[in-house]
Amino acid sequence: MSKPNIRVSSDFTLSAIQLLGQLIREQRIKRRVSTTELAIRSGVSRSLLRRIENGDPSCSIGAFFEAATIVGVPLFDLDERSIVKTIHQQHEKLTLLPSKIRPSHIDFDDNF
Repeated sequence: MSKPNIRVSSDFTLSAIQLLGQLIREQRIKRRVSTTELAIRSGVSRSLLRRIENGDPSCSIGAFFEAATIVGVPLFDLDERSIVKTIHQQHEKLTLLPSKIRPSHIDFDDNF
């Protein structure tokens, strides 16, 4: 007998997920992007995109973030330079770890 897949989420979490889904939908409509086009560009199915826009908490965060990024919903209050700086700071912290457990090199592919 398999274990039931029950995930408990707080009201705040559910509200935040629904808000992000609504923002994605609003921006998609504002930019006149069809659900089919956004689904293709996000690399997801139309049914998954519909679940994202409805705020389904079982959708992966990566799918939410990709759709949000494509339609221009700001995810963090940081610009691109701040994000790169933060990544470099994290890499500097990793250099304090023993060489056996830290990654040897991190490559950034920023050519889109």
